[in-house]
Amino acid sequence: MAKILTKTVKLSEIHLNPDNPRTITTKAMENLTKSLKEFPEMLELREIVVDESMMVLGGNMRLRALQESGAVECVAKIVTGLTDKQKREFVIKDNAGFGEWDMDALANAWDDLPLADWGIG
Repeated sequence: MAKILTKTVKLSEIHLNPDNPRTITTKAMENLTKSLKEFPEMLELREIVVDESMMVLGGNMRLRALQESGAVECVAKIVTGLTDKQKREFVIKDNAGFGEWDMDALANAWDDLPLADWGIG
């Protein structure tokens, strides 16, 4: 069974996952960095997930954006006890988009927000 510890850690302690198959465009990285600067509490709500060696399982792009923004620490969820297969599964499933946006609902109820800046649209 996996054990989870949530705590604030230095970014220098966390290692980007070189095997993460996700990519990000320069513009999207700029938007993510801006978003994290404008709403830093987001990272307390959606921590970077790392394994016992401090390798990112979830949040590779967020870590890169934090590094680019000049941040020195973040909240991390440190997970121990996962098998290598479970770690690989988490990396993929954490980034999988199973749902779709209801564009009518967004246009009618969320149009007061900068959705395009947030990667929607």
